[in-house]
Amino acid sequence: MSSIVEGWLESASGDLKNISYIINDADLTHIVAFHAQQSVEKSFKALLAFHEQSVPKQHSTLTLYGLVYEYMDIFVNEEVLSAFDDLYIDSRYPGNFGLLPYGKPTIEDAKEFYELAEDIYQYIKNKIELPTL
Repeated sequence: MSSIVEGWLESASGDLKNISYIINDADLTHIVAFHAQQSVEKSFKALLAFHEQSVPKQHSTLTLYGLVYEYMDIFVNEEVLSAFDDLYIDSRYPGNFGLLPYGKPTIEDAKEFYELAEDIYQYIKNKIELPTL
């Protein structure tokens, strides 16, 4: 596995680790959402790099999923990816950090985001690890 692939996965793992520390804090659900989006983005970029595809300077998880779906055989909830994209864009503007159309993510939202990010990370990590001979 190349160092760039490992770098993307390590960074995605760091985002998941950050989430694990704050997942049950209702005041930090927007931070959970942000790190979940970042983990998914980086996991998708690792898969692109693994397949020697160009890794775009793109942050939309929906767009990135469109580039990697042919390498994946698991269901990915595109509605959640769309929410990630909204959260990421909104997080760049003061006053909107991590807000969904109905406001701050709930604990349930945060857990759903974390679960999806963890599932995608683990799937991609397992898929691209070379078998031990």
